[in-house]
Amino acid sequence: MSYFTTSKNRSSAASWAAAIVFAMTSATALAQQPTAPAGSDKSISDLMSMDIDSLTNIDVTTASRFADKLSDAPSIMSVVTSDELRRFGGLTLGEILQRVPGLTGSTQYFVDRSLISARGDQTKTDGGHILFLINGRPTREVMEGGIISDLLEAFPVDILDHIEIIKGPGSVLYGSNAFSAVINLITKKADLNEATVKAMGGSGGAVDASGNFLYKKGDLSTVASVQRHELADWPLTYLVPPSQQNVPWAPSVPAVENVNLVDRSIGAYLGMNYKGLSFMSSFTEWQSTGFIEGTVSGTRLTRDFADLGYDHKVSENWDMSFNLTFTRTTFKELPFPNVTRDSDEAIIEWTNLVTLGSKDRLSFGALLNRIEGVELFTGTDPATIAARGRRLGGAFYAQIDHQLRSDLKLIAGFQTNKIGSIPLNTVPRGGLVYTPSTHTSVKALYSQAFRAPSLDENLLNNPGLGGNPNLKPETVATFDLGVFYENNRSQIGIDYFHSRFGDNIVNVAGATRSVYFNLGTVTFNGIELEGKYYFRKNFFLQGSTLYQVNADQTGKTNVSPIPNIGFKAGISYETKRSLTFGLFDVSDGPFDGYTAVNPLQGWHHIINANFRYDLSKYFPFGDRTGVAAVMHANNLTNQVIWLPSGFSSVDTVPVSQGRVIFAGLEFSAGRH
Repeated sequence: MSYFTTSKNRSSAASWAAAIVFAMTSATALAQQPTAPAGSDKSISDLMSMDIDSLTNIDVTTASRFADKLSDAPSIMSVVTSDELRRFGGLTLGEILQRVPGLTGSTQYFVDRSLISARGDQTKTDGGHILFLINGRPTREVMEGGIISDLLEAFPVDILDHIEIIKGPGSVLYGSNAFSAVINLITKKADLNEATVKAMGGSGGAVDASGNFLYKKGDLSTVASVQRHELADWPLTYLVPPSQQNVPWAPSVPAVENVNLVDRSIGAYLGMNYKGLSFMSSFTEWQSTGFIEGTVSGTRLTRDFADLGYDHKVSENWDMSFNLTFTRTTFKELPFPNVTRDSDEAIIEWTNLVTLGSKDRLSFGALLNRIEGVELFTGTDPATIAARGRRLGGAFYAQIDHQLRSDLKLIAGFQTNKIGSIPLNTVPRGGLVYTPSTHTSVKALYSQAFRAPSLDENLLNNPGLGGNPNLKPETVATFDLGVFYENNRSQIGIDYFHSRFGDNIVNVAGATRSVYFNLGTVTFNGIELEGKYYFRKNFFLQGSTLYQVNADQTGKTNVSPIPNIGFKAGISYETKRSLTFGLFDVSDGPFDGYTAVNPLQGWHHIINANFRYDLSKYFPFGDRTGVAAVMHANNLTNQVIWLPSGFSSVDTVPVSQGRVIFAGLEFSAGRH
């Protein structure tokens, strides 16, 4: 594993150097700035000053691109608010998203070792059925088809203002991969000048260090963030499943392997706005351990994301925007299968938001995209090209909301797309939102979505797996029926969903190797229940449950390695400008239909705790400088977690080594 040792030392040195420079430049810049005006600070003291109605009255934009109340949004949605992020914390995006109703943490054996499943769907060996947005702009990995682990483990979470999650299809507005969920990461805005640096140490040499910088001068605003997260290596014994011990194209492996599982990440974000111009960029890198054909290998994932945008107000009722979005991803796994990948997607998009009088709102736009990538097999000298290609695509989309009556809104939309040589395709959506009272709403929605074949699925040519140029996009059709209630203290929702997946892209074993085909259907049915309640402004409770069942076209049940049932609950208490404490339990049921030679999880609880205590009153720093003691604990019950290794799982792989407690200090400058 010398690959990891070298990379770790280089990344650690770079990240600590960056953190030092970041802290010095931030402090210098803020020392020269005047105190932010009262009311402009959206930090801890500002949120604490808000009344309960302000904390619960949430506007969302992901469902229609217009600002809607959560209860009126034309999708089944959940929101992780600024208040919840502060109360419960979270060191990785994956940890935060596991608290979201309807989402479940999962894994697989190869590239996406950290995954999130939506409503039980994990019918891929990657995250291709969930589309991530950063401030509304899509970021996809296109070689494998949708790797998301680097975002879940490395995105700098302290820069997040809130997260909006659509459960169900979102392809009408967002295209490929918006299949089972759309997750929109919305970052903080620079409404003031502020810098925060946090450093924590954990058991076994674990480290979590981060820094945020918010700067505003006139029409120019800048936000920046960096985070380094590292767990101690996890020594464990891995029993190689018998079916993986004598694979013809893989190295010979012993029946028992001693493994050091690694978990190291670094991420950064930069966002700038000047009048109608905007620019944002992020970088994420995660190093971990993969288990493929019985061989334990080191994996490294990276993602470079950038977006250049321009917003133009055509008239009082018409907002137009132009965006150029670019995502480049790389993947490396050594010593087996000796694979490196480098791929990218570029998107040019034109978006329009038009208010057509008092009853109608129209979102429409068009885009062109290009994907390109190469996969190399580095086990030969020179390296062998396993796949190389590019593909052009385009789409036109529109969605309209019509207020039929004061208590009834109708929704209709479509996206027509042309992707490479695939025939022209259209996905529709429609539904209604009925609000019989101020506090109650009923949503009935039907939506379709698609995931286009990846470059590997079309073109791959290696000894164990071959591509298929004739693949069609995967499809899903989902019906939702939900009832929601909210007032100034609480939010309660229950939703029934029925999803039918078609043209699933799976690799089918042949005489000499597996080949990708469109094969069969999978149907999911389930119920989601969620609730949030403020006893008082400083005392908060939330909880949810998901129950889902699934079956393929043959009648086989539990084809997805996600428990049929799961529960979540969190409780938080805080006092103004002093103490914040949050405790959150994610509990998942057993895995039916799976057997394994390695540990197989039954009912299990992952309990995390978050603690922050403001120490500023004990130091003569002044109003614009602060210090706080911080602590975050993962897996308090110290359960070692192994989960099924993905769709068509042959065994389990390790996920959580047990309890890890981080503690340290947070310093801030410029806070009003």
